[in-house]
Amino acid sequence: MVYFIATPIGNLGEITFRAVETLKSVSAIFCEDTRHSLILLNHLGISKPTYSYHKFNETKQLQFVLSFCERGEDVAVISDAGMPGINDPGAVLVNALKEKGYPYTVVSGASAFVNAFVLSGYEPPFTYYGFLPDKKSDRDKLLDGSVGVAVFYVSVHDLQENMQYLCNRLGNRECCLVKELTKAHETVRFCRLGDVIDDDKGEFVLVVDRGVAVNPLCELPVKQHLEYYMKDGMSKSEAVKAVAKDRNVPKNEIYKLTI
Repeated sequence: MVYFIATPIGNLGEITFRAVETLKSVSAIFCEDTRHSLILLNHLGISKPTYSYHKFNETKQLQFVLSFCERGEDVAVISDAGMPGINDPGAVLVNALKEKGYPYTVVSGASAFVNAFVLSGYEPPFTYYGFLPDKKSDRDKLLDGSVGVAVFYVSVHDLQENMQYLCNRLGNRECCLVKELTKAHETVRFCRLGDVIDDDKGEFVLVVDRGVAVNPLCELPVKQHLEYYMKDGMSKSEAVKAVAKDRNVPKNEIYKLTI
């Protein structure tokens, strides 16, 4: 069995009893950073063989992990903090286990974006995006149609630039900035995407509240919205582009409704 185990995102005391017992029982522990994980394992009094398993070697290490499964041994996979597979290694191994038919499961626990969403008080549903891509074209594609609550991970070095991009793309929405989750100096700050944030430490979870349609045309059914522009002299393709822009959705979604 391969156990994907959530580890504390700050306070070491938040690890579950099941996680501790599982870590004690396995033959080996695969860690995103063995030095970082050793702090937690020493705190818990656990001494097991540890091996690195991170985004730069997860494909290379795959067969080594699977060799334990072939022998019928149990192993654990942990990241530096939170849940493996959420912006951390895990998905490659899960898909290999599915293909091979080897058993695997998740041992529940902390995940930073879930904590931050709850702290924001915003209403579900929400979409988790992780870190924004570097290229603007990739960002634009990722955020096509984003009108609900959106959750991002942001490093302090990218904070102001990311917020400014999101302000331009989504509008100056209310947002919730969270850092130092579960630690003594946990902070929750409510602001707007266009605000200047004076903070030079840590990593953040940015929870952006849902947008409010300010264009009254968006209150119309899509067909009537299209007709409005076409009566004004636009071609069908031009009207599709205009409606998609108004509603912040991909053009193909509007186009499908015209077929």
